[in-house]
Amino acid sequence: MSDNASITANDTLAIAEAWGLEGRSLALATVVETWGSAPRPVGSHLVIDAEGRFEGSVSGGCVEGAVVAEAAEVIESGTARMLEFGVADETAWQVGLSCGGRIRVFVEKVA
Repeated sequence: MSDNASITANDTLAIAEAWGLEGRSLALATVVETWGSAPRPVGSHLVIDAEGRFEGSVSGGCVEGAVVAEAAEVIESGTARMLEFGVADETAWQVGLSCGGRIRVFVEKVA
């Protein structure tokens, strides 16, 4: 895994393409909506393979761990999922959503 902060959406999509060409089973997670303060903007991506390796970023904190876990199920089933994460202000920093932000992430199998 590389430094997720320096990866752009185009880099993540290029990584997804390269991994797909290698024959890996993949899921792509995309931030589709945000409310309040969110660490990553709409359009941010996280690509995950069947082995649990990932590149990119959709949030940070334990949200990414949850997205990786859901992606494993999406890869297995082939069924896309819409995920929503949000927390109260007092616990926001613990899960990586500063100031009580909320995000919606779409996870789909791509290869």
